Amino acid sequence: MLPTQLTGAALESLVAGLIPDDQEQVRQTARWACVQLATLRNAAGESHLEHALGSAQILSDMQADAATRCAALLVGVPDEFFAKVPREPSAQPSASPLSPEIARLVQGTRALLRLGSIAKGASDAAVDPTAQKEMLRKMLLAMAADLRIVLIRLASRLQTLRWHAASKVACDPLLATETLDLYTPLANRLGIWQIKWEMEDLAFRFTDPVRYKEIAHLLEEKRVEREAFIARTIEELTSSLRLLGVSAEVSGRPKHIYSIYNKMRLKHLDFSKLFDVRALRIIVQNERDCYTALGLVHERWVPVSDEFDDYISRPKPNGYRSLHTVVADQSGRPFEVQIRTQAMHEFAEFGMAAHWRYKEAGAKGGQVPATAGALEYDKQLAWMRQLLAWNTEATNRPTDVAPARIQRQDEERIYVLSPQARVIELPAGATPVDFAYHLHTDLGHRCRGARIDGQMVPLQTQLQTGQTVEIVTTKSGGPSRDWLNLQLGFLASPRARAKVRAWFNAIELQQRTVQGQALVEKELQRLGKTAVNLEQLAQQLGFAHAEDLYVAAAKEEFSLRQIDAVFQPASPEQELRPESLVSHSARADSATQTGKSGVLVVGVGSLMTQLARCCRPAPPDPITGFVTRGRGVSIHRADCASFATLAARQPERVIEVTWGGNIAGTVYPVDLSVQAQDRSGLLRDLSEVFARLRLNVVAVHTQSKASMAYMGFTVEVHDRAELQRALSALKEVGGVLTVHRR
Repeated sequence: MLPTQLTGAALESLVAGLIPDDQEQVRQTARWACVQLATLRNAAGESHLEHALGSAQILSDMQADAATRCAALLVGVPDEFFAKVPREPSAQPSASPLSPEIARLVQGTRALLRLGSIAKGASDAAVDPTAQKEMLRKMLLAMAADLRIVLIRLASRLQTLRWHAASKVACDPLLATETLDLYTPLANRLGIWQIKWEMEDLAFRFTDPVRYKEIAHLLEEKRVEREAFIARTIEELTSSLRLLGVSAEVSGRPKHIYSIYNKMRLKHLDFSKLFDVRALRIIVQNERDCYTALGLVHERWVPVSDEFDDYISRPKPNGYRSLHTVVADQSGRPFEVQIRTQAMHEFAEFGMAAHWRYKEAGAKGGQVPATAGALEYDKQLAWMRQLLAWNTEATNRPTDVAPARIQRQDEERIYVLSPQARVIELPAGATPVDFAYHLHTDLGHRCRGARIDGQMVPLQTQLQTGQTVEIVTTKSGGPSRDWLNLQLGFLASPRARAKVRAWFNAIELQQRTVQGQALVEKELQRLGKTAVNLEQLAQQLGFAHAEDLYVAAAKEEFSLRQIDAVFQPASPEQELRPESLVSHSARADSATQTGKSGVLVVGVGSLMTQLARCCRPAPPDPITGFVTRGRGVSIHRADCASFATLAARQPERVIEVTWGGNIAGTVYPVDLSVQAQDRSGLLRDLSEVFARLRLNVVAVHTQSKASMAYMGFTVEVHDRAELQRALSALKEVGGVLTVHRR
């Protein structure tokens, strides 16, 4: 004998709108669920059977298909019962028609329930709670391989709130808050308005009962009376528009309590300033009909001044178009009317101006950030909402059968949980190593293993939405070079690969520094100069720091023979004192001579000069000189950072120099930097430019990073004109982004 909850009209209400075969499937499932759930209750005291029947009824009201209603009836059935039941329909009340399709829906819904339980334990206070709420919504949708799973979860949450309201049993404030943070925004974005507004009102009733009662008291009429006004006005507008030859669809509903509260809070408005407590929407065929309908509304009711917006002639920045006006009825009570075409309505519902965007953007009407991930998420939501509307239309036609399964589009992002229940968004195909680098660079470097839902897995394992990931680390160490091998599948995120490459680049720099230091110290030992200050030596050689000298020596960009020259004693005729150089400056015109580098040292004749390697000056760069020990005058560009360091320490060694006349055959090495899109043949094309201009390239350094090529060339030029020709020609090479002299 069936429980009383399923007798008569109650059972028929569960199967309303279905074809006969589907009706029998729902009845069969309901009978079996009643047997299994009759004595079970949840922690709050709600009957599992009452909850299952209530959820299924909500889905029936939404015109969901038979499998969705059956899954809602079976979600609360303990696992041990499913192992004993047949997989096909049976005439026995104790048997369940648990088809594979229904089983998938039940399993998916239970996964969302587990997600909710994990999310409640979130303890990571370092992340933005608002961003985490949004990430949870995305994760919930991503976990639902079938849209119907989301519908079942929303119906279940609504039924829980209804039970608390009807039974007067106190509702956990955390549950009500979670409803407002997670579930009502999802219902809103999916366009399931009938669930959204009821969940908001019920959740608000439990989160802020005092304010809820205040707003309820402020409403001048009961909801039934407001709905009667809306129905009466709809009928009046429809008939009047028909007389004018305008085909229109008029709809409307009174604002619910939470919406009133939200607008008062966000816009800092008093209740008396709200004009859309009651609202109507008119959808017509074309723009001309929009203004015809507007004229009719203003003719029948008194417009409220300063409350008219023409978003058709002046669309919002996001493309939203509609007419908004506020009018007062015969009793002086205001109500809002929106007028738009069907095309405008569809754009507002499914396009970038969807209702949820300006509802959730805040008091200032800001837009949701349009990142690549967000845009893809929006497309998915619009697709879901269109499917939902199509499914409703299909079930309204007796000759049509609702689709047996609504599948989701391929995902490009996944959402996993940290042990602290923080939701992490990663690209599809991401591994535990990607996850570790997303949390912290050092955690990624020290990653040695991973657990997914408590089980140890290989580091190449591809993560799935909804999994909880825990990283096993070592106290020290770094990444493996194998992680950069795409064929091995350790990393899917470009961001993580960049961090691994940066680690190895830093290690390489450190190794070169150690190698170069050993070479320099060995040379100093050979010269018997082990007590030399290495920083001062580097500066004398034209380097800002000793590390720069070491790296240059390791890369063989610097000859160690130049160290020997620093300690060679100068001949008496070449021994110079800075003071004497200054005292002779007055005789600059009569005692100047051009050196091999083409530089005139003011006031001194036959003085050795050399061009500094740190800045590589060339005519007509502004230059200055620094007197070295045993190597004459080092010529720097006036803006050289190394020279500034040297001059600050020993200003008495600074000497005035200038470019002399051109000496036949004199060339000047200059450093050029090229940044380009990395491609095959790039270096060859650049080299052809130098060959065509007959420029000698004495050094080349290249590095590729994140599909970009960074190249350095040391080129010998005769003058500035030749340098400019080289820069212009390099910019013409395909893929080159920037070219400049270092």
